[in-house]
Amino acid sequence: MTTDERKEQRRTFVLVPGAWHGAWVWDGMAARLRAAGHRVVAVTLDGLEPEPSPEGTTANLDTHIDRVLVALDGCGPEPVTLCAHSYGGFVAAGAADRAARPPERLVFCDAFVPADGDSWWDRANDHYRQRVLAGARADGRTAAPSPGTDPRRRPHPVASFLQRLRLGDGMDRVARRTLVHASGWPATPFRPQFDRLRTDPRWEVHDLPVGHAVYDEAPDELFAILTDTAR
Repeated sequence: MTTDERKEQRRTFVLVPGAWHGAWVWDGMAARLRAAGHRVVAVTLDGLEPEPSPEGTTANLDTHIDRVLVALDGCGPEPVTLCAHSYGGFVAAGAADRAARPPERLVFCDAFVPADGDSWWDRANDHYRQRVLAGARADGRTAAPSPGTDPRRRPHPVASFLQRLRLGDGMDRVARRTLVHASGWPATPFRPQFDRLRTDPRWEVHDLPVGHAVYDEAPDELFAILTDTAR
C-alpha cells in the first residue's frame, strides 16, 4: 500500500497513555484525528481512573494489557494503529503480541520498546526508579506522581512497573513499527533504543527535538507521523 493510499484510508487509532496519566493526555490529538475522519479510542489503564477502585491499586502489567486488548477487540474492520506513550510501550507490545487480530501499525511515542523478559523497572533509568520509590512510600502499592505536577495525574500501581513482560512472536504479525524519539529532555531513558533502532530496516524512526510530552510539545509533527503526512 502506498503512502497516498494510506492517507485516503479511514483508520482507527487506539491511544495508550504513560505512567501516572489517563486517556485525557490524548484529548488534543484525539480531537485532531477525529476531525480528519478517523476513529479514536483513548484508553485509561486500570488504577489510573479519576476515582480508581480498590482493585486498581493492585493492577499489574497483565491487567493493563488486558484493558488494551478489550479496546482492540472492540474496534471495527478498519486498520488499527496502536500508539503508546512512555510506560505504555510495554502495554502496547504485550497487547499486539496477544491480540486475536493484531494492529496494522504500532507507534511507540517516546515509549519503551520492550523485549521478552523486560520489566519497566529494568529498562527505566535511576531518575524514574527514584521517582517510583519516593512515590510508593505512602502505601507501598502505588507510586504517587511527583509533587506539583498536573493534578489529573494519579498514583500508578507499582506491580505494573515490576512485572516482567512475556512476549511470543506476535509482534512479527504487525506490518509497521514506528518509533518517535523525543531528544529534547536530559532525563530520557530512551537514547539507547533510539541508537539501536534508527538503523534497523524494520523500523520507521523519527527524532523530534522536544520534551517527553510529545503530544503537547510537537502535536503537528506527531499528527503528521500518525497520519502518514510527515515529510
